[in-house]
Amino acid sequence: MDIVIIGDGKVGHKLAMQLSGENYNVTLIDQCEKKLSDTVNEMDVSCVAGDGGSAEVQRKADVPGADLVIACTSTDEMNLFCCLLARRLGAKQTIARVRNPVYAEQMHLLKEDLKLSMAVNPELALAGEISRVLIFPSAAKIETFVKGRVELVEVTLNEKSVIAGVPLSGLYKKYQIKMLICAVQRRQKVYIPDGSFVLEAGDKINIAASHREIEKFFRLTNSMRNKAKNVMICGGGRVAYYLARQLLALGMQVKIVEQSEARCTELCELLPKATIIHGNATEHELLEEEGVAKADAFVTLTGMDEENIIMSMYAKMRGVPKIVTKVNDEGLESMVEQLGIESVVSAKNVTANAITSYVRAMKNSMGSSNVETVYKLIGGKIEALEFLIREKAKYTGIPLKNLTLKENHLVACIVRKNRIIIPGGDDTLEVGDSVIVVSMAQGLEDLEDILR
Repeated sequence: MDIVIIGDGKVGHKLAMQLSGENYNVTLIDQCEKKLSDTVNEMDVSCVAGDGGSAEVQRKADVPGADLVIACTSTDEMNLFCCLLARRLGAKQTIARVRNPVYAEQMHLLKEDLKLSMAVNPELALAGEISRVLIFPSAAKIETFVKGRVELVEVTLNEKSVIAGVPLSGLYKKYQIKMLICAVQRRQKVYIPDGSFVLEAGDKINIAASHREIEKFFRLTNSMRNKAKNVMICGGGRVAYYLARQLLALGMQVKIVEQSEARCTELCELLPKATIIHGNATEHELLEEEGVAKADAFVTLTGMDEENIIMSMYAKMRGVPKIVTKVNDEGLESMVEQLGIESVVSAKNVTANAITSYVRAMKNSMGSSNVETVYKLIGGKIEALEFLIREKAKYTGIPLKNLTLKENHLVACIVRKNRIIIPGGDDTLEVGDSVIVVSMAQGLEDLEDILR
């Protein structure tokens, strides 16, 4: 599949790395030759220097023959124009990054006229990810499958965890909960565990189940935390706006600390029910005055990773029970987690996951199953994928115990109509099922890929 990405910024670069790593033919367009030169040295992609809004440049990048064009420059208008031009030149499908809240709200009306296959709003998607962990603070991260029916929850086991030292088979018997622990990170090693696997304190585990069952598990293991009611947000950008709007709708109290006076004025108009504070959130005195120690949750969303980390560490020191930190630099992400901050988020990762899901669905649209959703877990070492079985295949109607799966592949969950099945050996895969698979392999495109 031939893919052209316009814009070698954070999102474009991440996408290029992810898609080229899955052996797609990727061409990058950007005006900065130095940036493109660095990219060529880093990954196996073609590069074209120039303005992505130029027909000549797009032709040079072979946009007319492209299966997909992804526009993720710094401006929405340029992205939309690039996609319009690409379709006019012959590109089969286009995806635009659209960040402006006004534009984003109109996309459902304009997608057809603009001939867009998909519009992605990174800030809105990131806000949704953060709001999920504030609703369910026991989890470090929450990903959703099958339109929210199934959740994949990441939790770190502490020293007092009652499930540390228990084999998974014994755990399931003891608590009688319909769930599956499908991935474990222990220090630098990653496992897709079987029933004999014994959990240890410090393990980072991923649980697949319905929201109700996961909630039941946390209650039974005495690790349930109540939903955040009082949230302090540092940084008043687009993510903060979207997040505050979602949290206010849920009845939470929201306080935003923003350094720009002009932006504070805008936020006061946009979010009349929120408390907007004009000031520098890196000043500890200000945080104390605004009651950081009384907050249920503390979210850092400034444009500076280092500032976000410092503020998060201060909130942790002041005993805030739930902390969410935005970090764009992947090199810093693991360090932050080692500092004891469980929930680390990134807009570019959310965007890349959404677009990768679409790309894989495009590629295997003629197969027996489609990739509906893709998430990268544990620093990208594991993939969790949702497949939709569209027609009979060699694996349908056969008990799972009679299917030989490749090593480090696991069928974590089956959704059949409205029923969630945590699979055992006697369960089967059927046409119409949504199937969640966890794998250490990268780039799975069809359910057949997990079979020997």
